[in-house]
Amino acid sequence: MKRLIVLASLAALAACSSGTHIKVSDTDARIYVNGEYVGTGDGYYSDYKPAFTKQEVTVRKDGCPEQSYTMRRNERPDLGAIISAYYLVLPILWVTQYKDQHSYEFECLQAAAD
Repeated sequence: MKRLIVLASLAALAACSSGTHIKVSDTDARIYVNGEYVGTGDGYYSDYKPAFTKQEVTVRKDGCPEQSYTMRRNERPDLGAIISAYYLVLPILWVTQYKDQHSYEFECLQAAAD
């Protein structure tokens, strides 16, 4: 019985997390999610935030204006959380996940040198 409780708890905790690979067309561009650096050109972001929260993705490169995008945690259902929610109720807040990958175009419009 103890083993079953431990396994159910671990499954519920695993169902709460969601992650996504973020890729930018410019391999030298730095990627930030909510102000936290996640990589240059591509990176990985994961969290335990509840469903339908939004994250601000900012792409920066020296000499270029930064570009911002919004990513929401409602892009696909999380079957593990849905099943856990049925038995444990608590994971109902985490019934959705991010897509596996987000790709963004980064266009650097540098000012022409005089």
